[in-house]
Amino acid sequence: MEFLQFLSWACIVFTVGMFSTGLTDLKKMRASKSADNVQFLPFLTTCLNNLGWLYYGILKTDGTLVLVNTIGACLQSLYILSYCHYTNDKRRVTSQTLLVGGVVCGGWLYFGVLLPQGESQLAQLGLTCSLFTISMYLSPLADLMEIVRTGSVERLSFSLTVATFLTSTSWTLYGLQLQDYYIMVPNTPGIVTSLIRFFLFWRFASVNQGVPSYKLIKI
Repeated sequence: MEFLQFLSWACIVFTVGMFSTGLTDLKKMRASKSADNVQFLPFLTTCLNNLGWLYYGILKTDGTLVLVNTIGACLQSLYILSYCHYTNDKRRVTSQTLLVGGVVCGGWLYFGVLLPQGESQLAQLGLTCSLFTISMYLSPLADLMEIVRTGSVERLSFSLTVATFLTSTSWTLYGLQLQDYYIMVPNTPGIVTSLIRFFLFWRFASVNQGVPSYKLIKI
């Protein structure tokens, strides 16, 4: 029980820390009064992911999941609103936001209204959240291949890689302790991709010893 409580706090601290890395983009947008060179889609997909896991945590009565994803959804909403304020392409941003809003409404209708309450509802929601989380962890693989091709890790953030590794490891162990494979399995790819990033830092960052070829997060 004590180890489970330790893992719970580790999940909260590391995950909130990872979500807080978006404050770097927020600071950049406020300083430049522009949303140029800031990606919008990760804010939307992370918010959608947070809302899915928040609902799963509510159904499972898991306080750790509820707390972490409530904070995550609030932070992502802040980033989304800030991006909408500073971007010049408001039509595209609005349409993408409405699309995600439609997905959220459709998901709530299916999982909250159409499905009967019980194990089947929890299992289908857990599977959906797991598959979405796995897709998010695997989505940067194309960038990793580009890094291998160019031999430069300039586009990678070392701080974010560390945060992702600690977060994924904490949730994997937390899910293992609870014997909840919907939590454990989707976080395993996060560990794997983080280890790949660490290898790329070791392999390519030493090419130019005098000039760091990776990005550190500055808040």
